[in-house]
Amino acid sequence: MTKEKLISQTIVILEKSGHTISQRCNIRPRSFDIAAGNDEVLLLIKVLSNVDGLKQDTAQEMLQLSEYLDGSPLVIGEKTRDHPLESGVVYYRYGIPSINIDTLYDYFVEKVPPIVYAAPGGLYVNVDGHVLQEMRLHSNLSIGGLASELGVSRRSISKYEDDDMDMSVDMVIQLEDMFNQAIALAIDFLNVDNKGLKTRPNPVETEPSISIKSMLSSLGVDVMPVSQAPFNAVSFEHRNSNKNKNIPIILTGFSDYTSAMIKRAKLMSSISEVTKAQSMFIVNGECKSECVDSTVLLKKTEIEGMDNFRDLISYIYEKVGKV
Repeated sequence: MTKEKLISQTIVILEKSGHTISQRCNIRPRSFDIAAGNDEVLLLIKVLSNVDGLKQDTAQEMLQLSEYLDGSPLVIGEKTRDHPLESGVVYYRYGIPSINIDTLYDYFVEKVPPIVYAAPGGLYVNVDGHVLQEMRLHSNLSIGGLASELGVSRRSISKYEDDDMDMSVDMVIQLEDMFNQAIALAIDFLNVDNKGLKTRPNPVETEPSISIKSMLSSLGVDVMPVSQAPFNAVSFEHRNSNKNKNIPIILTGFSDYTSAMIKRAKLMSSISEVTKAQSMFIVNGECKSECVDSTVLLKKTEIEGMDNFRDLISYIYEKVGKV
């Protein structure tokens, strides 16, 4: 299947399940291809035929954008190495979950979550150790007795029950057949653990993001550089301030007024609508319009007259007609 067909199928499934879809990111490099959202979840989706093609710096940016936009990164693919991605199985690379198109359909349309994930050594399942213990006791089996039935050590059974240690697929099938009860837990693959972000490399700073940081720092604005998206940075109220949740983050670009900038601004507008963010382009030099769709354009000199982040937000809201 070509990448174009895979993206088209992804969009059809997400629209069928009630998601709003952004325009495709048609720049290179790009950390995500589309943004998709509904009232429950925001997805930043990368589509790759071979999920091993996901680069570490791309994964890093997807994770950080997902953190700041309160979303979830996801890769849709067909294969890993020379093997097809199996349906109902979640694969991980650099902390980003990857699934095939059938798993996407099952999860969002059929409401059937995956229960299997791939890891070095094979396929594994998260289990409910408390349920396993109850089943064993109900069957009048000791830990040693169950271990003997399964051909594993007593220590393994204890870890399954006490620590919810994950099992191989074959072991889960054997247990569920033995007790005629499910013990497998659904995988919440959209809840990516971002706790390790502080130990990951800092985002790559480009000249536009450095300029944005320089211009906005006096307004109490924090700036996260972005190198693989239509925008150059994510700007937000300084985290040590009394943050108002009603004030959004801003997808921020910086460049001269050009046809390429207009194209990026249109794409930023589409992404901001899905992500519930705001978007703006700081224009270096002459600026021929105030907005491109919902992306506000403002000159560098206009920022100099502002005192803080809320002045900036008020200016943006005035231009896009928000109260």
